[in-house]
Amino acid sequence: MELAVVMGGGNIFRGVVGEQLGIDRARADYMGMLATLINALALQDALEMQGVPCRVLSALEVIKVAEPYIREKAIRHLEKGRIVILACGTGNPFFTTDTAATLRALEIKAEILFKATKVEGVYDKDPLKDVTAKKYDEITFSEVLQKDLKVMDATAFSLAKTHNLPILVFNLLHFGNIKKAVLGEKVGTLVKN
Repeated sequence: MELAVVMGGGNIFRGVVGEQLGIDRARADYMGMLATLINALALQDALEMQGVPCRVLSALEVIKVAEPYIREKAIRHLEKGRIVILACGTGNPFFTTDTAATLRALEIKAEILFKATKVEGVYDKDPLKDVTAKKYDEITFSEVLQKDLKVMDATAFSLAKTHNLPILVFNLLHFGNIKKAVLGEKVGTLVKN
């Protein structure tokens, strides 16, 4: 198995929140990208302490702390058995981490995209706000877009739909869920064509 991780930075800073505070949106998005780099370096350190080889590749050039993201370089690291940690999204403002994850998954020819989040999968409404929310075990991209479900942004879903990249949405906070997902066990919601 080859594993690439696209880091988010919402625990530190979100561009949308920065914009709400009066920061220029593009600048706020760059700040959010830098937050993902901080998280990527933290994950790299945690993995390396466990003896797991990994590399951080950044869409923004910060060569003192991370390699620049180059598609072929990411693929070579994966082929050598390293976990690739991707930081700074697409390197462009106005694109979410979800869209960056979908783009990178397509670039490295991933078989599936795992969307690890804080809910069990895709629901018909926000399960954190409505206890009557119904979870889907499987759902199509078209249904997600038609019902305007909010687990990932529409751009990410549209891109995955166009290129037939299945997405497995599951709860990251439940111990063992990543292993279950990798082994193909029942977890979360599968989104596909």
